[in-house]
Amino acid sequence: MIDLQAHLMGVLDTESLTLTPLSGGDVAQAFAVRRTDGSVVFAKTHATAPPGFFVTEATGLAWLRDADAVPIPEVVHVSDDPPVLVLEWIPPGNAHADTEEELGRALAALHAAGAPSFGREDRRSTGSRGLPNEPCDTWAEFYATNRLLPLAKLATDGRALAASTVDEIEAVAGRLDDLGGPPEPPARLHGDLWAGNRVIAEGGQSWLIDPAAHGGHREFDLAMMRLFGGFGDACFAAYAEVHPLADGWEDRVPLHHLAPLIVHAIKFGGGYAAATERALAALR
Repeated sequence: MIDLQAHLMGVLDTESLTLTPLSGGDVAQAFAVRRTDGSVVFAKTHATAPPGFFVTEATGLAWLRDADAVPIPEVVHVSDDPPVLVLEWIPPGNAHADTEEELGRALAALHAAGAPSFGREDRRSTGSRGLPNEPCDTWAEFYATNRLLPLAKLATDGRALAASTVDEIEAVAGRLDDLGGPPEPPARLHGDLWAGNRVIAEGGQSWLIDPAAHGGHREFDLAMMRLFGGFGDACFAAYAEVHPLADGWEDRVPLHHLAPLIVHAIKFGGGYAAATERALAALR
């Protein structure tokens, strides 16, 4: 097991440090780290990290940060052996009257920064299920071959979904040219944009953390924001002012919900299988 304190003392060049555990993580252990000089950074580790786990996250953070659109924490240190990621500390704060509107406009700018392709140029996989991010020329190809079809196989192998549901997922993967709306260039996506991956800092500014960054359809981020809630109407309205979605986007929300719902059905079971079936029913 990693001696996190010893490792951090070395890479942070400090004579002493204090680790304070933080709650809210899914699979990683997170800490506030106070150094000798009083400065604080954020650090996390993972007892059974998949290969490339933290380097993939760090690369995604840097790519999002390069867009200079949404505040993204700077990577201080990253290592996969031992598995450690250290980021700048975001002092927590409270939302103000314009917080939601500001995020909507910033997110529109992030998406507009674009990507070289759908997927990732470095081909690094996403998340604990290792979903592929092979570069693709079209969103339909990407969503079918890098999301829906791999997830259908994982759901079958884990017996997370009924065979008839898996068959329907595979059928949807073959209809994406018709279901996906007008073609769009690849957007620069956070990729896992639920409210838990947004931090409101001092001054009410929204920061984004824990990405599954890739080039994708911008409707995917916006649909993910709607899946579990936590974002205000003013956020979506401001986004629409800056970067309006194509007609019919409301009908495509269940399509973009499919991938995260299947992931949750595989990981957690419960009502996510039924939620997946409802999303499929909306696409018939």
